[in-house]
Amino acid sequence: MIMKHIICLSVNERSANMYTSLEELCEMERKTKRPLWKLVQEDDCRERAITEEESFSQMRVMYLAMRQADEQYDDTLKSASGLVGTDGAGMAAARKERKLLCGDFIGKVMEKALKTGESNACMKRIVAAPTAGSCGVVPAVFLTMQEELGYSEEAMAEALYVAAGIGGVIASRAFLSGAAGGCQAEIGSASAMAAGGVVYLRGGNAEKIANAAALALKNLLGLACDPVAGLVEVPCVKRNVLGAVNAMTSADMTMAGICTKIPPDEVIDAMRSIGRSMHEDIRETGKGGLAGTPTGARIRERMSGEM
Repeated sequence: MIMKHIICLSVNERSANMYTSLEELCEMERKTKRPLWKLVQEDDCRERAITEEESFSQMRVMYLAMRQADEQYDDTLKSASGLVGTDGAGMAAARKERKLLCGDFIGKVMEKALKTGESNACMKRIVAAPTAGSCGVVPAVFLTMQEELGYSEEAMAEALYVAAGIGGVIASRAFLSGAAGGCQAEIGSASAMAAGGVVYLRGGNAEKIANAAALALKNLLGLACDPVAGLVEVPCVKRNVLGAVNAMTSADMTMAGICTKIPPDEVIDAMRSIGRSMHEDIRETGKGGLAGTPTGARIRERMSGEM
């Protein structure tokens, strides 16, 4: 039997977060002259009563787990439902054959997002960042950044703190689960986290990090959570690709000097408002949206008959 081991990005596991706004983090960076990742780490240490060395070591372990999820992808494995699996290998083959219009870098991002999302559905070890359903976004972006641009493991761990800090603020102001706020809360939050991490790696300060997070989240506002047959497989795995690529474009826009017209914290608040307005059928119940299509209904009936 294949057993899944889920690791959660530690700062997002907490019930409370010292920072309840991205603006607060930006202001703290301006006042203290300490980078955003360090502020998040210090908060983590206070909350969990651990040393900075222990916190950093744990973050590196999470990054290693992300890498292992990618490296240990099984290109022959299908989920128990048969709905997902092997697409990561297909994307890898297309990338190596130079068939992708998006190019090698984005092709690799898409490949890794598929692989991690499929590994989740196939009950393999993943990192919930911030959720299992959105587990492919941050790893796909961060692993590709390191492989293609040569960042150190220390830099990648620092970027994970940045991502965790963004996720912590979103959790505090809104929600991270599809059941609470639709897929905008899962893939949208993961995309915002990844975008902020990329901007940090590219030398951006807290304001630029927050800007990238806002652009990424804005692009996915209103995204429904409509898993076919109630499984985190269709359309979830492919939405990890969307979230990862969206993170890259949001980071690039930010580094090009393109700014959000709506402040980052207000974007998060808008996501909360939209999530609360969503009908329950498109909040992870498996009733509406794609799950409610004729094909979705047939898959649900087939799966019910097999149980």
